[in-house]
Amino acid sequence: MHIVVAGNIGSGKTTLTNLLAKHYDWEPRFEAVSYNPYLEDYYRDIERWAFNLEVYFLKERFKDTLAIAKSPKTVIQDRSIFEGVYVFAKNNKQMGQLSDRDYETYMELFDRMLTQIRVPDLMIYLRADIAHLVENIQKRGRDYEQSIQIEYLQGLNQLYEEFIYQKYPGRVLTIEVGTLDYQHRKEDLKFIIDQIDSLLFGLFPME
Repeated sequence: MHIVVAGNIGSGKTTLTNLLAKHYDWEPRFEAVSYNPYLEDYYRDIERWAFNLEVYFLKERFKDTLAIAKSPKTVIQDRSIFEGVYVFAKNNKQMGQLSDRDYETYMELFDRMLTQIRVPDLMIYLRADIAHLVENIQKRGRDYEQSIQIEYLQGLNQLYEEFIYQKYPGRVLTIEVGTLDYQHRKEDLKFIIDQIDSLLFGLFPME
């Protein structure tokens, strides 16, 4: 089984991925952030490095998706290839950071990949407002994230809404995380787990 935790930068994906992996004894899989060779350059000069960054992420996510499909274990993944394409790459295109030529090349590459992969069994979408995202980004204190603009986060949030509710063909569980603290409050984590249990293991799981 393949589970994905989706959401904007600072929404709490990595924390929830770790907690759910521990609770269900699932295998966690995280995206390449700490060792991505383009990430710091990208935040310093987005227009110059956007195509390089997006292709690198696409390559890594494609490898992960293929590996997950072959795994005998249930895998819970921190961000999927789908939102990488339909949210982050599209946002860079809309902001003028990807040229038409680069974006067309990127999307053609992704279309080829789609013939080899399938959608996850469940996508858990962490929905958060901008204030919540900014607070979390400031708390974790990654230097390269401190220069992220509010407009950038707003653009991503809008594209997440479009992606989740208009484009994504798979099963989605939306969690409003603004008032939750599942890292420190057991009842908040239980609230999420109960919904996952109902969808995946309930008597009448959602189609």
